[in-house]
Amino acid sequence: MKECVKTKIDAQDIKALQDTIYVIGGKWKLPIIYSICNGNKRFSDIEKSIPGITKRMLSLNLKELEANKLITRIVDVDFPSMIEYEFTEYAKEYGILITDMIEWGKKHKRLITDKSLDSKQ
Repeated sequence: MKECVKTKIDAQDIKALQDTIYVIGGKWKLPIIYSICNGNKRFSDIEKSIPGITKRMLSLNLKELEANKLITRIVDVDFPSMIEYEFTEYAKEYGILITDMIEWGKKHKRLITDKSLDSKQ
């Protein structure tokens, strides 16, 4: 496991962190990436897999993810209304990151909701 051990803050590291947050930040981008990662390739399938997302927000975020080269939009030439989204090779490493974030989120939820831990401190 990597730890935060740098004693000097590097401006390039901060900028890289800010860029990462910009690209995957927001309420919907990670759930969309996770949905596509789990086999939902069509707009309607992605929409159904993410509770609360609107068509407008899904469309906007898909365009941003495509602009950042994390997904590709594939149009079937024989059936132009048949559009699918896939990960780029570049984005496949996000699958591991997202899985780690999900596990961290579950642990964090248990930590902040477990009343027995509060009494031990």
